Amino acid sequence: MNAPDLRTIPSEQRRVVQVCWVVDDIDAAMANWTQVMGIGPFLIFRDLKIDTVRYRGTPTSTHFSIAMAQAGGVQIELAQQHCDNPSAYRDLVAKGRNGLHHIAIYVSDYDAALAHFTDQGLVAAIDGTFGDMRFAYVDTAEKLGCMVEIIEANPVQDDIFARVAAAAEGWDGVTDPVRPGFA
Repeated sequence: MNAPDLRTIPSEQRRVVQVCWVVDDIDAAMANWTQVMGIGPFLIFRDLKIDTVRYRGTPTSTHFSIAMAQAGGVQIELAQQHCDNPSAYRDLVAKGRNGLHHIAIYVSDYDAALAHFTDQGLVAAIDGTFGDMRFAYVDTAEKLGCMVEIIEANPVQDDIFARVAAAAEGWDGVTDPVRPGFA
C-alpha cells in the first residue's frame, strides 16, 4: 500500500477535535479530571443505546455513557461501556480499566475520510449511525496507539459541540461541574 499524498488530505481531517478515554467509572473520572486538571464542566449523556452499529462487520449493539468537556481547542470525552458486547472500546481498554481510546475528527465528507483510512488497509472496528449521524472508529492502534473516530458533521452534533464549548467559557472551576447533556 502506498502512503497517501498528504497534500490531498482535507484540512478538516487533520484537525483533531476530541481526545477520548474509556473509563470504568464515569462519575469518578469526571471528578478526577476536574480536580487534577481543572477541566470542566462536563456535559453527561447517560445510558445511551445504539442498535445501528457493526463491530468488525457484524451487527451489534452497545450501551454506554459519555461525558464531554472543552479544554482549550480540544474536547475531552470520557466513555463508559455498560454492556459486555464486543466493541471498539473493549478492543483497547479492558473492562475495569481506564485508558486512552481515540482521537476524533469532525468531517463534512464522511465517505472521503473513511476511504482515506481504508485505502491504507486500515479497518473500521465499529461503524454505524447515531440518529442521522454516521460515525466510525478506525483501528489505527498499531500505528498511532489509539483509534481514530470519524464523526460526520450534522446540525445535532454541531449543537452539542457548541454547548460543550460554551459551558467551558468563563467557567469558575467549581459551579456545577457536571451538567446534563440533553437540554
